[in-house]
Amino acid sequence: MLRRVLRRWGIRLGASLAGIAVGLILCSAVLEDFSISATALIEATLLFWVTHIVVQFLALRVLIRQPSVALAGLLALVSTIVALVIVSVIIEGLSVHGAGTYVGATVIIWIATAVADTAATRTIREQRADRREG
Repeated sequence: MLRRVLRRWGIRLGASLAGIAVGLILCSAVLEDFSISATALIEATLLFWVTHIVVQFLALRVLIRQPSVALAGLLALVSTIVALVIVSVIIEGLSVHGAGTYVGATVIIWIATAVADTAATRTIREQRADRREG
């Protein structure tokens, strides 16, 4: 039982980190005023993950007691931009210039993490189905 829980947690953690890293890479490739070095990519991915979790937890648990699906999505976008601002201030090799770049980067990272989370959920469901059949 513990092994399955740890496996699911590992899948979700890996997908989340991969989604953030892919989002940052896409931002660097697509947005003119967004740049990131290889070292900063690793640092930013880890710091972004921690910051995003903390901001989202505070928003969902402290500010809003029972969010709707739409509100949860909006909070995910807000926590993404807050995390991006914090990470861009702290990580030296990450450069974001202009409000439009922040908005574009937020949407790209949010989509990348949502796709990664969906893939992780699908993988976990498939493993559960395989376990039931086998």
